[in-house]
Amino acid sequence: MSMGISLLLREAFEGMNLHRLEANIQPENASSISLISKAGFVKEGFSKNYLRVGGLEWKDHERWAILNPNWPESTQS
Repeated sequence: MSMGISLLLREAFEGMNLHRLEANIQPENASSISLISKAGFVKEGFSKNYLRVGGLEWKDHERWAILNPNWPESTQS
């Protein structure tokens, strides 16, 4: 998954020249939080009852984001 997120960020920021990407993740999903944190995403907030998962119950999510100028690879040039 680390390689996948790296390829995604490269395409989004270099190929598509996007300014910002967000990830909304359930707080108990430690693996996904670790992955995006290592990729340079920063936690911006908490969304109570953000998304109805599986059509069943509303789940809280953490909001993480990364900006193109803050992308770790953009500073390596």
